[in-house]
Amino acid sequence: MKHRCGMLFVLVVALLAAARTCAQYPGKPLRLVVPFPPGGGTDTLARVYGQKLGDALGQQVIIDNRPGGGTNIGAEIAAKALPDGYTALMGNIAHAINVTLYNKLAYDFVRDFAPVSLLASTPNILVVHPSVPAKTVNELIVLARARPGQLDYASSGSGSSSHLAAELFSSMAEVKMTHIPYKGGGPAVVALAGGQVSVGFATTPSVIGHIKSGKMRGLAVTTAQRSPSTPDLPTISESGLAGYDAGTWYGLLVPASTPREIVVRLHTESVKLLKQPDVKERLDGAGFELIGNTPEQFATFIRTEIDKWARVVKASGARAE
Repeated sequence: MKHRCGMLFVLVVALLAAARTCAQYPGKPLRLVVPFPPGGGTDTLARVYGQKLGDALGQQVIIDNRPGGGTNIGAEIAAKALPDGYTALMGNIAHAINVTLYNKLAYDFVRDFAPVSLLASTPNILVVHPSVPAKTVNELIVLARARPGQLDYASSGSGSSSHLAAELFSSMAEVKMTHIPYKGGGPAVVALAGGQVSVGFATTPSVIGHIKSGKMRGLAVTTAQRSPSTPDLPTISESGLAGYDAGTWYGLLVPASTPREIVVRLHTESVKLLKQPDVKERLDGAGFELIGNTPEQFATFIRTEIDKWARVVKASGARAE
């Protein structure tokens, strides 16, 4: 009896301590792990989002860029962090792809994370360097067929969304291009803008400025529908490859076992800030389509994405390098 009372006392104390911690949250700066180098779409969103979340919570949100390992280094760091609400991951489509792409991971994307909200999505844009003599998707296909293996394309890494978008394109168009993987979207875009590579399937935020400046030529968006941020660009599907559809998404996750109250607080603040006019104007202009769904909806979405990209990875034969 004494033992049971003692256990009950410990449980009550722990619950009271947890409640007090949640009530005082946040009491120090938060760390937002971005598993990419600066300059890409994920980093762009994280910096705008992080600043506004910090304003809402009254604490600084520190952006912690941890590139490498096909986004797995950053994801592992976040997964193994204390589940106290002070470390979060800016996850994206790559993490759903990696579940199948890698034979073994040091974390489980479903089991080790608590989804907070799907923040935004963006189409990739099929872009070429201005030196490439192709102004439409069909012209690029004709050129690639005439020069098998001679056109190269940049990606943010083997098995990344940009890599698989290109592989899907090559398969459907029956062309062969050479894959040049980089360590993140930022370096890939730099190589494209500099003419070191000819073709890319890059996120809208990372290339829209280069398209406007003439350093790249946008041919089409990769999603099934045209993007409000680039309404003049056709879809790849309507340009001749009917049924082509590939895009990128971004969402906030925290380590599993993070108190539910903290998850709810982060979700509530996230949805609020995504509706702020200045946030919408800035992110809409960068090519993001803002979402802000519930933790439960995001969890269901993640499982659907894992299944979807498992089929694409297996069909393409892509392997982690």
